[in-house]
Amino acid sequence: MPTIQYSGASLTIEQKQELIEEFTKVVHRVTHAPDPFISVIIQEFAEENMGVGGKTISQIKAELKK
Repeated sequence: MPTIQYSGASLTIEQKQELIEEFTKVVHRVTHAPDPFISVIIQEFAEENMGVGGKTISQIKAELKK
C-alpha cells in the first residue's frame, strides 16, 4: 500500500483535495496500485514554525512583499 507524505505550510481545503487527487493519479500511473490502496498524508506547519536560510517563512514572505 503506497503512502505519500506531504509536509509544508498550511493549505486550503481545495488545495488539499487537489494534492490528494493528483498524488493518487501519479502513484496509480507509475505503480499500478489500485486507488483505494493509495494513502496521502498531509502534515501542515504554521509559517512561523518553518524556516529556510536562517529565517522563518513568515519573515521571508514579509520581506518579499516590500
